[in-house]
Amino acid sequence: MNGSMIITLVVLAIASILFISGKVRSDLVAIGSLIVLMLFKILTPGEALSGFSNSVVIMMVGLFIVGGGIFQTGLAKLLSNKMLQLAGTNETRLLMMIMIVTALIGAFVSNTGTIAVMMPIVVSLAKSAKTNPGRFLMPLAFASSLGGMLTLIGTPPNLVIQDVLLAAGYEGVSFFTFTPIGLVCIAVGLLSMLFLRRFLPKNDRGAENRRHGRSLQELAREYQLTQNLYRVQVGANSPISSKTLQELEIPARYELNVIEIRRRISAKNQFFKTINQEIATSETVIQEEDILYVHGPIERVEEFANDYDLLMLDHQIPENKSTDIVQYATNDVGIAEVMLTPTSRLINRLIKESGFREKYRVNILGIQRKDQYILHNLKDEKMRFGDAMLVQGTWKDIALLANEPDIVVVGQPIEESRKVTMDNKAPIAAGIMLLMVLLLITDFIPAVASVMIAAVLMVVFGCVRNMEDAYKTVNWESIVLIGGMIPMSIAIEKTGAAKLLSDGMVHLLGDYGPLVMLAGIYLITSILTLFISNTACAVLLAPIALGAALQFGVNPYPFLFAVSIGASMCFASPFSTPPNALVMSAGRYKFTHYLKVGLPLQIMIGIVMVAVLPLFFPFYK
Repeated sequence: MNGSMIITLVVLAIASILFISGKVRSDLVAIGSLIVLMLFKILTPGEALSGFSNSVVIMMVGLFIVGGGIFQTGLAKLLSNKMLQLAGTNETRLLMMIMIVTALIGAFVSNTGTIAVMMPIVVSLAKSAKTNPGRFLMPLAFASSLGGMLTLIGTPPNLVIQDVLLAAGYEGVSFFTFTPIGLVCIAVGLLSMLFLRRFLPKNDRGAENRRHGRSLQELAREYQLTQNLYRVQVGANSPISSKTLQELEIPARYELNVIEIRRRISAKNQFFKTINQEIATSETVIQEEDILYVHGPIERVEEFANDYDLLMLDHQIPENKSTDIVQYATNDVGIAEVMLTPTSRLINRLIKESGFREKYRVNILGIQRKDQYILHNLKDEKMRFGDAMLVQGTWKDIALLANEPDIVVVGQPIEESRKVTMDNKAPIAAGIMLLMVLLLITDFIPAVASVMIAAVLMVVFGCVRNMEDAYKTVNWESIVLIGGMIPMSIAIEKTGAAKLLSDGMVHLLGDYGPLVMLAGIYLITSILTLFISNTACAVLLAPIALGAALQFGVNPYPFLFAVSIGASMCFASPFSTPPNALVMSAGRYKFTHYLKVGLPLQIMIGIVMVAVLPLFFPFYK
């Protein structure tokens, strides 16, 4: 072994120890490894930084943005609810469904693309089922790789061994030649995960609540918002048309609060915003066909509607009975709890004199005073220290309240605003997702271009709110980890470490018969794919496997299939495949989770494959 090879293997060993220990951030370890390899001139600066221009890394950035669009439009929740209806909340049934659906998609779409489609849905599904997403995300990543073995196009190593066979004059494999083997892989994966899931992160239902406080749904339920909200529409002959809310004096006359007005602005395209939503202020001018959101007792709402010839929409559409908070919280408008500081000048002042609506542009919807909720006649209530007040306004205005010395905002309004889905954009997000899948299946354009097109469309059509939000959807730790570890494979190949290992295996096992050689080829492929890409691993070992078969005078097919399967079934490391890295952050996994769950699964599939490959492809015909 030369000096460069020794240094490379030492750096790899130290990096692996640091990954396993978890005491140093994984992205920092990856960058540190690159720096060392550059300092010893094993890698040129161009080679060391090549990982960050790699198509896989660029794809991952795009896939995070696509996933953000699927989340923010509510499409993930919609699809996850459908899966919940089929499987219920039983963890075992959900796990089986997720893995089977993912494997089927993975048969036709790259495993990275499969994760892009399924990860937002699975995270939403876990939250709906009140389960830790970490219970499902690692099985999801593994299932995407297992499904790749079902078809010729499922994973790049399958195409590599096809090329090697054709170049050697053998008959190529058909599109579904891999299917029986793929089904065995999936069956082993499903059964193994039933036992290995005990090592996945446990459910901690209270942790999410401790981190985020009360959700928007909980606030709406506690303040009984949906029991006190009604909608009335302004008719053509209504006397309130063209008048301001200040002129009408609705709170004083009817003990009602007009909190919001929705006004139709377009009816051309149902997929785009057709309703303008605005917080009601004293200067707001009522227009014909406006829908007023009125907060107060039903008797007073009916009296108000009768006096001004208004149509009570809630007699036809019982929105006020819904448990949804769409009428209070949208992409633009939200709700939050605020409290007064001990020295606040607002203490002991009446709500109507506080200027909340005029100065801060927010409405007060309710007051929590100890264990009592005050929801009506708020204008005549005095604000006291210790009161919690529920306010509604634009998310931006609510966030600005935090800058006021007299007021404390409970929670983080901007963070809460990102949790409100843009449901009207869900059909657009679904269309973009399907377009991406079709482009990935047909291979009409490069896979990275397909993903980047989908990411750009998500931003252009507003499925992701803006470019800032698009950047925030990307988990940069995963990107840096993969980008930093890809050049490690260059160093391993460049220094000859990979070839030394593979050649040594052939010489070591050459005297023990074809079955032992088959096991050795699978083992060395499975080990190498932990450190170099599965495609590079297959390119390196496929000719060696073919040569070993010819040396024994046996059928080369089982040997080449061992290379393809060994290169694709890599589960023991987070940086070995993009799917493993993509789920690492969302599942809150440590390196040890991959060792405890992925390594046994990788070994189990290896044992089964060495046993069954000679059955599907006998050594001697």
